[in-house]
This record gives sequence, C-alpha cells and structure tokens, in this order.
Amino acid sequence: MLLVKKVDDLIQIIGKKRKAGLSIGFVPTMGALHAGHISLLEAAKSENMLTVCSIFINPTQFNNQKDFENYPVTIEKDVYLLENSGSDILFFPSPDEIYPHAMQKPGLYDLGFLETILEGKYRPGHFQGVSQVVHRLLEIIRPDNLYLGQKDYQQVQIIKKLLSLTGLNESVKLTVCPTLREPDGLALSSRNLRLSEEERKKAAAISQVLSKIKKNLQSGNTDPLIAEAKDFLAMQGFKTDYIEIADARTLEPVKNWDGSQKLIALAASSLNEVRLIDNLFLN
Repeated sequence: MLLVKKVDDLIQIIGKKRKAGLSIGFVPTMGALHAGHISLLEAAKSENMLTVCSIFINPTQFNNQKDFENYPVTIEKDVYLLENSGSDILFFPSPDEIYPHAMQKPGLYDLGFLETILEGKYRPGHFQGVSQVVHRLLEIIRPDNLYLGQKDYQQVQIIKKLLSLTGLNESVKLTVCPTLREPDGLALSSRNLRLSEEERKKAAAISQVLSKIKKNLQSGNTDPLIAEAKDFLAMQGFKTDYIEIADARTLEPVKNWDGSQKLIALAASSLNEVRLIDNLFLN
C-alpha cells in the first residue's frame, strides 16, 4: 500500500494509473477505522482495479471545536487495517494540502432544504464543510466510483446533491453500502471509541428504539411513536436532539403516514459528551 501525503504526488500517481486504464474506487474517511469502513473498501476492491482511501479529519465540518479536538485519532491502527484489507493507496494529507488557500467560510453550496433539518439544524455549517472537503477530494482523486455508508444517511443525500450541483454525477458513480452493527444492534462508528464501558452498554438503546418504531409502524399519526422513543432514551440517560420519521428520499418529516410512502427513521442522541446517530428504513 502506498501512503501519500501530498496532493501533487497523488495526482501524478493516479494519473499514471488512469492512463493505464485502471478504474478507481474511492472511500473517504476521517480515520478511527472499523469494520464498517473496511466493508466500503471491500466493495471498492470488488468493483475497481485501484482502491484509494483518504484519512482526513476535516476541520470545516465541525461546528463544535471541542468535538473536533476530541475526535479519535488511531492512525497506526488505521494503516494496519488498510494494509490488511488490500487498499492500494492511503491519502493522508495535512489541512494545508486540502485547503492551500486557507479554509473558506460556509455558504459555498446551495444545498437547500436538506441542510436545514436534522443534522443541519443541530450542526449549522456542518454540511457546507462536508461538501467542501468531498468536492476537493473528488477533484484531486477523480474516481470512477465513490463509496459511502448508510449510517450517515443525510450526509449521503447531501453528497448526492453535491454531485449534481458540481456536475460530478456525470463521471462519479455513488454506491451506498449498508450500516454494519455490533451484535447488540449498535451501529459501528468511530465515535464509539469515546464511550465508557457503562455508556457502551447503554448505547444500543438508539437502535432498539428505531427497531421498535419499525415494528409498531401503522398508517396515521406518527407522533406517538416518536414521543415513546424519546421518553425511552431519556430514561436511559440520553439527551436527544431528534428522532424523526421522514420520507426516505427527501427527508421531509412525515406526520401522517398513508401506509405506502417509503419511510426512514433517523435519530441523534448523546450520552454525556458522545453524540451518536443512526437510522433505519421502515418499509
């Protein structure tokens, strides 16, 4: 596996591979890798002749400086996992390489309704930062295929919008891979590393309430399901930002379900300082 830190070096290396006719699969990450990330790399390897993974903790997508400072860094373990998973190139740039002309202010991308709800509401500017770094990485790597996980479902929808806004959807195919979970249902996440032993035992409650919403879903008013889920998490010591039942395509909240509209339940809730998100298709 090649470890590349400079943008110019990566462009040169990938340019040669592209001229040789190799298809390129790309998995962007912020490190602290786990089996969910590796599943994305496996998907990329199965469909491409060259697999590129990036590790970059992007400062522009953190609206909370403390959250940025506390984000887990496990680069030695990450390199080991990538080498053993058969990744071809690890791109590990510094902020100066990604943002050579200083970090720009949010507001660059017209993301519309999608950035005003759910994560966008509680993390203002977050999706502008996500769009900024993904756009930059795609311009550097110019992959044929991009691989993302369903756990960050709203982010996936944002990146679909970004691809359309920039015209990159004509050259980059987006593949969304299923969320991987622990045996108790907890979605794999880099942030799980920050949970104490006691918090880890409680954390599966988020997936449990989403599964209960799915089990009890009926046509009509969805508010009672949401209220019950919030109450359950509160009793477990969670501070919940949102639990929402929404249209699976647009993420518009659905307060009265007609029995056929495709739905997804999404949640963001914190145990002390560790904020966890999850989602589940309902039908």
